[in-house]
Amino acid sequence: MDSRPFDVLLYGAGGFTGRQTVAYFAAHAPAGLRWALAGRHLDRLEAARAAAVGPSRPAQVLKADSRDRASVDTVVSRARVVLNTAGPFALYGDPVVDACVRFRTHYVDITGETTWVADLIQRHHARAAADGVRIIPFCGVDSVPSDLGAFLLVRFLRAQGVGCGPVKAAFRLRGGLNGGTVASAIQLFESGQAYRAQEPFLLDGPAAHTPEEVAASVDPLRPRWDADFGRWLAPFVMAPVNTRVVRRSAALAALAGEAYGAHFAYQEYLSVKSRLQASAMAAGLSVFQAALGSPARHLLKRLLPGPGTGPSEDVITSGWLRCDFLAVGEDGRKAYGLVRDTGDPGNAITVKCLCESALALAQDAARLPGGTGRGGILTPAVGLGDVLVERLRARGMVLSASSSPP
Repeated sequence: MDSRPFDVLLYGAGGFTGRQTVAYFAAHAPAGLRWALAGRHLDRLEAARAAAVGPSRPAQVLKADSRDRASVDTVVSRARVVLNTAGPFALYGDPVVDACVRFRTHYVDITGETTWVADLIQRHHARAAADGVRIIPFCGVDSVPSDLGAFLLVRFLRAQGVGCGPVKAAFRLRGGLNGGTVASAIQLFESGQAYRAQEPFLLDGPAAHTPEEVAASVDPLRPRWDADFGRWLAPFVMAPVNTRVVRRSAALAALAGEAYGAHFAYQEYLSVKSRLQASAMAAGLSVFQAALGSPARHLLKRLLPGPGTGPSEDVITSGWLRCDFLAVGEDGRKAYGLVRDTGDPGNAITVKCLCESALALAQDAARLPGGTGRGGILTPAVGLGDVLVERLRARGMVLSASSSPP
């Protein structure tokens, strides 16, 4: 891989999120890193390059279209790592991942499309694992905070000689909505795949689960008061993505001899101040999902942001995210976690998580969990682990685990 001309290729760099990754790399990529831009529209790529301000500059702008396999193969074969922001990934992602596996190029993206990733696991996990190629989806706000928060709590309890039991997470956040996120949600229902996304262990593989495990992992539908957090909890729109990713991390860790715990379970919620808010959020989520599953989704296409659009700069800079975690060890002791950062979760925080994931693969290969031989369709915790934790902390994100509430 060292002979390839680019360390990181930013694929889809002309889109709304893609342009933000270009700006991030220009500001934060280390001197000497060889990075390039690729996508369908050269004019948009050139505009993204021209708008980026910082000490690092992309080496080249390359045309590649997911509908043209040869063009994708050409750019992927020239990079050690591909960072992909071109979604919906179920529509445009297959040629990019397929090429990464064939050319042994590491890969990260920001998908939240669990059914697409489940198909990638079936198609590519064995070969990528054998070749030591790390294919790591879910490297945005879904699902880095959830995955690393649970990972740190497991590690904290393990250091005390205790396995981890149930973990619950409570999110608070403020931010805007991207057109790409909307397009992915609509595509899931239009493709007829939404029913698969309801499977709690969709990403785990064929391992059997007891009725008790399944019951503890079904997505919550109703609000409830939680005495541990001292808050009302409502169903969380991102939970059907994040929980599947954390459960896959636990399954992969067990296969690697690093089991989270014999009774590990994970669930997450939206944290609000009042019962009225919790009830309103639960009802609103139910109505939104019903609309996505009906002809009304065509109306949503007109009302919600379209592909290539997103919130204003003011919304991006004024947003924030906080997630509180509580884990119960197998001996009954409790451990507390916190993930907190500033910036719109779907943009500023997602871009930070994604870009630092790509830089971890490009710069820190020797320190990644499992050594240089680990590969497969992985998760942020299993594929990047402490290296990503260190990088995000260095960029201002709080990630902690302790024996007392933060």
